[in-house]
Amino acid sequence: MLAKRVLPGRILWAVTLTVSLVLAGSAFAVAQDREDDREPAPRFHAKTLEGERFTNDSTKGKVVLFQFWTTWCPYCKGEESLANDITTEFSGKGLVVIVVDVGESKKVVQQYLKDHPRKCHIVMTDDTNLAAMYAANRYPIYVVVDREGKIVDTRRGAGGERSLRRSLARAGLESGVEKKDSE
Repeated sequence: MLAKRVLPGRILWAVTLTVSLVLAGSAFAVAQDREDDREPAPRFHAKTLEGERFTNDSTKGKVVLFQFWTTWCPYCKGEESLANDITTEFSGKGLVVIVVDVGESKKVVQQYLKDHPRKCHIVMTDDTNLAAMYAANRYPIYVVVDREGKIVDTRRGAGGERSLRRSLARAGLESGVEKKDSE
């Protein structure tokens, strides 16, 4: 009689345990798949206005933030100080900020930078293959690449500080500072 009552309880317990393990394994597999689904960043080369060169190999092990901008873009101007602040805050934590001016002359950009200095690495379209690879035709565009060389986020248009910090956090860079969005 006791065996008839205990046996169904043990079977129920075994089934519950099995289902729980299967579900937990599935959740882990989904989380792993999300990370494995990240695309590797395309092979790139870039030379800054100062002559510094960057490639996938030279940025390996670092988080890279690409910003595509123009001097005439009001949204780009609105986020210049944000990009400068992010550069200052995270440069010691392995962040490289490469800012690609798209489609303007070196003379125009250099003149602009006299009045609006930037703390990041400035690259002209002619000195990189990045603008073509990321179809930079609307500004600003942000692309975040993690330390393993995989794209963790792409954002087209100004999104403010909170959005950019979330993108960097996906790449493993976080800070306790979070200001209001400038939307």
